[in-house]
Amino acid sequence: MRSVRARTALGATLVVAVALVAAGAVLLHVLRTNLIGQAGLQAEITAREVASRIALGRPLDRLELPDDGDERPVRVVAEDGRVVAVSEGLEAVSGTPDGTLAPVPATPAPSPGESEGEGDGERDGDDDTTPAPGEVSGDPARFTSGSATVDGRTADYRFAAVRVTSGGEQRTYTVLAGAPLATEREAVGTVRAAMLAGLPVLLAVVGAVTWLVTRRALRPVEAIRREMAAITASEDLSHRVPEPGSRDEVARLARTTNETLAALEASVERQRRFVADASHELRSPIASLRTQLEVGAAHPELLDLDGAVKDTERLQHLAADLLLLARLDAGERPGTRRVDMAELLQEEVAGRRDDRLPVAVEVRGERWEVTGSPGQLRRVLANLLDNAQRHAAASVTASVRGGAGRVEVVVSDDGAGVSEADRERIFERFVRLDDARSRDDGGAGLGLAIARDVAERHGGTLTAGGAEGGGARFTLSLPAAGRG
Repeated sequence: MRSVRARTALGATLVVAVALVAAGAVLLHVLRTNLIGQAGLQAEITAREVASRIALGRPLDRLELPDDGDERPVRVVAEDGRVVAVSEGLEAVSGTPDGTLAPVPATPAPSPGESEGEGDGERDGDDDTTPAPGEVSGDPARFTSGSATVDGRTADYRFAAVRVTSGGEQRTYTVLAGAPLATEREAVGTVRAAMLAGLPVLLAVVGAVTWLVTRRALRPVEAIRREMAAITASEDLSHRVPEPGSRDEVARLARTTNETLAALEASVERQRRFVADASHELRSPIASLRTQLEVGAAHPELLDLDGAVKDTERLQHLAADLLLLARLDAGERPGTRRVDMAELLQEEVAGRRDDRLPVAVEVRGERWEVTGSPGQLRRVLANLLDNAQRHAAASVTASVRGGAGRVEVVVSDDGAGVSEADRERIFERFVRLDDARSRDDGGAGLGLAIARDVAERHGGTLTAGGAEGGGARFTLSLPAAGRG
């Protein structure tokens, strides 16, 4: 069953069916219990009426018993089990203890010399269940269900047994009276039949309503699916799925889908620009190198080896930058080694001997460790120093400091600086603010983009600002490594 509507309708129908069956079973049980209780009450009333007459000393042969024997059968049994009186037409009683609901044995009287309350510790004067002469027992009536045959017809009855002691003979009898259970059987059967007849109809209504409501609720989802299928077929990420006006989960799904499409569109566009810019950046050094090699092949004395080597190095650096960006875009995770940023900065500066300007290093503290990839973090420092030396007028300063669980590396120069409007734009790929300069004097516009991408993947930030004495100021902030 692949349809959500069908599964929802079936599930709702099953739940309602289980609930109705359980409720119906409880209802039938309560109804049966109440009706049986009413029949028992009627039987007890009849039994106590007859017992009252016996208690008043009415002779058994003139005892007035109900004449509607099929509705209220009565039988009076002596202590020895003899049936001493029956209602008219009563032929047999079955399903009761001993067939007659025999009386509860009376508590034996204390033996001579044994005072009342002595003995086994379980009997006292209140435990004697034998009624006093001339009165009906105050004990609760005993109930049971069975059958009785009246005038040849057998039916189910609810019986009540009451004990009584006659006033004249001072003998104890048990009066057994019954009330028919036909009404209970008929009522329960009628309710059961009505429930069985109505249950399928009710379940059909529940299933149909659930199907219609679910179809209406899922209509926006189907619209989203159709639009997504159209976008997939056309490969046009500029389209958006329709957003319903409601504020439910479907509306949030549509908004999230549109946000995802916007992110995908931006990512694809960024990739297209990246490929176009990379191709453009690679074309110039390759064309220059090819020209020099062709000239050298035709006129060896005119070969510019220094220019060829420079173009080759530029191609090598550009290829390395493109490879690193590709790995970062592919989701390469940073390492988990502990790296001392002060030591890493000093090593990077110490290896830059032929740079145009020296770099002054200032370290505040002893060790400033972060967790990450030493190679990628060294690349960030190198790109920041290259950028600063390229634009500085006379000096470049780099410092390491920390606090509040962060480690900061600050690289400043005394150049022209970066305008506030361009301080975010310079971190975009292939962006160069000084477009008029020669490509040979600068990079491809990937250094700062790579530096920020690496910083963010290490859980840090890279921002640009203005230095105190003029120029640019770049701040690399990374989370400090935990004390291990």
